[in-house]
Amino acid sequence: MELAPGAAEPFGTYVEAVQTAICFFEWGCSTEGHGAKFIGRFGAELDVEAGRAAARLAVLNGLAVARQHLGNARQSEADRPARVSVATSGDVRDQPKVADGASELLQDIFGKDKNPSRLVYGVASLPLGVPVELELIFEVSA
Repeated sequence: MELAPGAAEPFGTYVEAVQTAICFFEWGCSTEGHGAKFIGRFGAELDVEAGRAAARLAVLNGLAVARQHLGNARQSEADRPARVSVATSGDVRDQPKVADGASELLQDIFGKDKNPSRLVYGVASLPLGVPVELELIFEVSA
């Protein structure tokens, strides 16, 4: 199994995650720490396979932040809704295929019965030129 990289520092004046009594919310999980691995838009500079790889990396980066805040992210449940934003060009309609890269990795880690529902957005651009950005919600035990 892939190991999550170390959590990157936020790119601006914000926190990347907030925890309540039972949930851990993460916004803006992207494919980058402070070095560019994937830059571009799906359907222009990137194809489906590169988009799927970028989505997987966004999950790994999100898990690194969760691990930093929660300890072992495997003790949490990822069965809450996920939102996936995919930067696209033109008349691209295959954003769900890119988002499957994130969903499949979450399923591999947490189990098929804990695979989250999701909403996929196609957007014109994302911060720093990244192709994929996620919002993840984890239920945590008290």
